[in-house]
Amino acid sequence: MGLHIFRTSPITSSSSKTIIINNPIAKPLPTLSRFFSPPNSSPTSFFKTHFRVSSPKPISTSISTTGFGASFHQSNRAFRGSTVIAMAASGSLQKSEEEWRAILSPEQFQILRQKGTEYPGTGKYDKFYEEGVYNCAGCGTPLYKSKTKFNSGCGWPAFYEGLPGAINQTPDPDGMRTEITCAACGGHLGHIFKGEGWQTPTNERHCVNSISLTFVPPNPDSSL
Repeated sequence: MGLHIFRTSPITSSSSKTIIINNPIAKPLPTLSRFFSPPNSSPTSFFKTHFRVSSPKPISTSISTTGFGASFHQSNRAFRGSTVIAMAASGSLQKSEEEWRAILSPEQFQILRQKGTEYPGTGKYDKFYEEGVYNCAGCGTPLYKSKTKFNSGCGWPAFYEGLPGAINQTPDPDGMRTEITCAACGGHLGHIFKGEGWQTPTNERHCVNSISLTFVPPNPDSSL
């Protein structure tokens, strides 16, 4: 509790008195006029008391909340050790072409967004067979396990299947081939060929541009 300062002055006099009290009572006027009557005043004298009681200002708080009503991308992925067992939902990482151009290299943009094709035999993953996972170079969504990669001799990385739900297949307008794209962001990966006679579990060949991929080795310290 703070100190309160009261200034009192009699109506009939120009002089004033100042008092300091620690705990002001509910009815200050009679009490102050009783104890601070000026000398030689008549019993009928009245006093005018001027006082101001300061009270603490109310404290207001505001809570800033974020996330309500916002759109979130939550990847439907689960890991056991370093093995991906599920994939992201389709169309969950869409961006404008201007945004893609800002975050991708010119080569990545030309292939992932403009459906280009790298020269055969030039990709860094063509003859690369280490253990791990191949992610989309555009959005980072896991697409292929390394154990599904095989040597097709075609000049591009070849896989016999993608992770569940990770790859979309769309026939080309001319009907000659079937394009494969990342289901999460729509990035162009390459084409899929079926029934070519490969001794693989699916007899399919996902012919993928190396530029469309990013290899991620297993994490031995992962507890997921």
